[in-house]
Amino acid sequence: MQSRGVVAETTAAALIAAAKMQGAGMATIGLAGAGIGIGSVFAALIQGVARNPSLRGQLFAYAVLGFAFAEATGLFALMVAFLLLYAY
Repeated sequence: MQSRGVVAETTAAALIAAAKMQGAGMATIGLAGAGIGIGSVFAALIQGVARNPSLRGQLFAYAVLGFAFAEATGLFALMVAFLLLYAY
């Protein structure tokens, strides 16, 4: 018989493996938040440059900073997902 998926010796091990996968899946929801954050940062940049083109350089610097913060939260969510899957 061919086995597929997670192979566990006991029921407890199977429950723990399932909980790890569910937890990792829930942790990756934070990546959607990072995507929304990055989109809103650059939407605000475009709107700000359209309103006042002379502030383009300063607004771009703020946009890059906002992008970095939004991306960092996404990377933290991904790190938590990997920790749940492989460290515990």
